[in-house]
Amino acid sequence: MAEKNYFVHESSFIDEDVEIGEGTKIWHFCHIQRGARIGKRCSLGQNVNVSNHVKVGDGCKIQNNVSLYEGVELENDVFCGPSCVFTNDLTPRAKYPKGSAGYHKTLVKEGASIGANATVVCGHTVGKWALIGAGAVVASNVPDHALMLGVPAKQAGWVCECGQKLCPDDMAHFRCPDCGRNYRLCDDSQIEEIK
Repeated sequence: MAEKNYFVHESSFIDEDVEIGEGTKIWHFCHIQRGARIGKRCSLGQNVNVSNHVKVGDGCKIQNNVSLYEGVELENDVFCGPSCVFTNDLTPRAKYPKGSAGYHKTLVKEGASIGANATVVCGHTVGKWALIGAGAVVASNVPDHALMLGVPAKQAGWVCECGQKLCPDDMAHFRCPDCGRNYRLCDDSQIEEIK
């Protein structure tokens, strides 16, 4: 029998047919359900639930008390803050369960961060390197690099790949005050890094 190349705390439960990547750490009281795929070098804090068939990319950090329900996919290097919430059913009823056929997919793209206690309503995509503020409620698609705040979440600026809010140089150009990256506005809803 091959030796595990990842860590699972003895209080956690891993179902059959689960893949866990090298260097991943799964801490206290977690449950990883059948068919879940977790990448390399991830960290799952206390009381994390990863439901059936959920995909988690490499380098993700999932803080305490987060549930990734079926239909959620995290690309590489996604950060999920403490107690952030995902849904998978837009019209849930205890008496009339729909099962997985009624679930709506949620995609969180590379490098995005979701703040503590934020909610991402199912059926939406959070763009690359976007930053969802603590307590925000995301009920629409989020552009790459967007800073989203409030209930419902509204765009409040742009953020750098390093996480800092970008400063406008003019109406179409932005720079990061920390790392110095430069970005330009492509249209009213997207920016791209100037290499």
